[in-house]
Amino acid sequence: VFQGGTAYPVLAGYPYNSDDDERVLVNNKCQCVTVTSRFVPSKDNPDEEILERNIRIIVPLKARENISDPLSPLRTHFVYRMTELCRKCDPVEIELGGETYQAQQSNFCNEPETCYTYDRNQCYTTTAPFLYHGEIRKIPAVLTPASCYAD
Repeated sequence: VFQGGTAYPVLAGYPYNSDDDERVLVNNKCQCVTVTSRFVPSKDNPDEEILERNIRIIVPLKARENISDPLSPLRTHFVYRMTELCRKCDPVEIELGGETYQAQQSNFCNEPETCYTYDRNQCYTTTAPFLYHGEIRKIPAVLTPASCYAD
């Protein structure tokens, strides 16, 4: 089941460069969404170019409600909001009145991001039962080893 929210345009301001065909505006690995844009010839006027945006969503099969718990129920509800996908939470420095300030480019930075699959840049762990000398113990188990251990 897909639930769409209000559609918001993805705005991008960059100079046109004919060498670069397609630009990636959003690459959200947490929710498996990529938004790209490129200039294409207009169907109405072949002498003009228009900006085309493409949204690619990959819905992960057998995704769990809690991705860190392999025993949690399968996820059947996916929500995609452009305002959340396009948020930029890395602080940037701006100058106002001769003084430098740190600012964020989004209002949603305090809200946790919902992940539908593993973000390979993050370390995910869970606990697993382990039988040791007749006693069952809960031990930590790594779900994404490449992200949890240094090379």
